[in-house]
Amino acid sequence: MTPWWIALQFLTRLPVRLVGMPSPQQIGRSLLWYPLVGLLIGLLLFALQQLLGGLSLMLQAALLLTVWVGVSGGLHLDGLADSADAWVGGYGDRERTLEIMKDPRSGPIAVVVLMLLLLLKFAALVSLLENGAGALLVLLPWIGRGVLPLLFLTTLYVRQGGLGQALAKHLPRQQLPWLLAVHVGLMLLFGWPALLALLVAGGVFIWLRMLMLNRLGGATGDTAGALLEIVECAVLVALAC
Repeated sequence: MTPWWIALQFLTRLPVRLVGMPSPQQIGRSLLWYPLVGLLIGLLLFALQQLLGGLSLMLQAALLLTVWVGVSGGLHLDGLADSADAWVGGYGDRERTLEIMKDPRSGPIAVVVLMLLLLLKFAALVSLLENGAGALLVLLPWIGRGVLPLLFLTTLYVRQGGLGQALAKHLPRQQLPWLLAVHVGLMLLFGWPALLALLVAGGVFIWLRMLMLNRLGGATGDTAGALLEIVECAVLVALAC
C-alpha cells in the first residue's frame, strides 16, 4: 500500500507519514491511486456540504472552496501561478519559459489568474448549490486528479530531476489505461452530468496538452498542476450552467 500513501501524502495535507524513503518505482506506481485520492476529496466536500446545509449558499460556497484549496495545500494553484507567469513572461521561448517556472516568486499575472480562477469557482459553486446539485461535488476533484496520470501517460516530461521525473519514468503504462477506464465507468453512474463533465475535461485536456507541446515539447510538474486547476474550474462552470 506504499504507493497509495505516497499519493495521499503528495496530493493532500492529510497527516500521512511514510516509513522510509520510497523508491522511484513506488513513486511511479502512486499514479494508479491519484483518481482515488480525488474521489476521497470529492466525498469529503460532499459530506461537508451536507453538514453546512443550514447556512446561506454564499457562505457554504466560501467554506467549501476554502477546504477544497486547503486539503491540497494549494499545491496545484502554485503550479498554475508559475505556469501563468512563465507563459506570459516566456514570450514563446521554451528555455525562458522553463526558467521562469523555477522562480518561486509570483508576478502580477499569476495573482490575476489565481484571483479569476478562484472567483469563477466560487460563483459556480453558488450556482451549483442553488440547483441542488451538491452531489456533483464528488466529480470535480475526482476528474481533476484523474487527468494527471493521463497527462504523464501521454506526454513527455521535460524537466530533469524531482518527483515528476520519477512519476514519468516509472509509471505503470500497462495498468493505467485500464484503471482510468474503470474510474470513467464509475463516474458515469452520475448520469448525464458526468458525461458532460468528462467531455469538458477531455476538451480542456486536449487543448492544454497541445499548448504544452507547442511551447515546451512536453509537460512539467507546474503545467500538470495548472491542468488540474483549469480542468476542475471548467467542469465546475459547465455543471453549474
